[in-house]
Amino acid sequence: MSSAAPAPAPAPASPRGRTAILTGASQGFGRALAGALVDAGARVVGVARHAEDLDAVRADLGPGFVPAPGDAADPATAVRVLDGHAGAGEPVLLILNAGATPLVRHLQDHTWDTFRVAWETDVRQAFEWSRQALSRPLPPGSAVLAVSSGAALGGSPLSGGYAGSKATVRFVAQYAAGESARLGLGIRFCALLPGLTPATRLGAGAVAGFAADQGITAEELTARMGPVLTTEQVAAAAVEVMTDPARTALAYQVDPKGLTAL
Repeated sequence: MSSAAPAPAPAPASPRGRTAILTGASQGFGRALAGALVDAGARVVGVARHAEDLDAVRADLGPGFVPAPGDAADPATAVRVLDGHAGAGEPVLLILNAGATPLVRHLQDHTWDTFRVAWETDVRQAFEWSRQALSRPLPPGSAVLAVSSGAALGGSPLSGGYAGSKATVRFVAQYAAGESARLGLGIRFCALLPGLTPATRLGAGAVAGFAADQGITAEELTARMGPVLTTEQVAAAAVEVMTDPARTALAYQVDPKGLTAL
């Protein structure tokens, strides 16, 4: 039986001067988040698999961005990065954004290996880093944001296990918030659910696949979707959720109109 949702810990007032650790930092929402956090005065430690991609972000953003190559779903990466960048006793921002790109195909055309790919990346990185945040624990006043997806609300029939994995990412954040409250850790956990957008490589591939299944072009489907959610809007929403004390919900959906508490 589920218990009542815990009251979230207070959010930090500002990212300025703080360390922000960001998984999936080299592209898509993560790249926009890195830029928004550096612009807001944070020192951003970016995690992604390919060092050359992180070096390109560093070249764009300057010394406020610190590359930390590694597989975000590997628990050893979480230990190494947190040991190196979250041990000074100051509150940190931790954004769990890494994820795998699902194959767009009908259920019967998946194998178990293609169906479960998001579970092995998206869910595992949310679990491993949240587990570390609680067990260390991170200093009071820290905030952990898990990037889920709007697909967690309505499903995504052509994306294998993706929607279910993103729903579980949201649950991980909720469960972690409960543990933080139970243990009196003062760590805020929250989930952000961006809507489908062709503004990222993952989203563009999904839109193209969904459009092909309907016998229309990606451009036609995008036009039917209405205003396009930009990566900059998602990044701004993420920073607001992590740092605005008035944002007290455990999960938020974000679309071109803004944030909606769930």
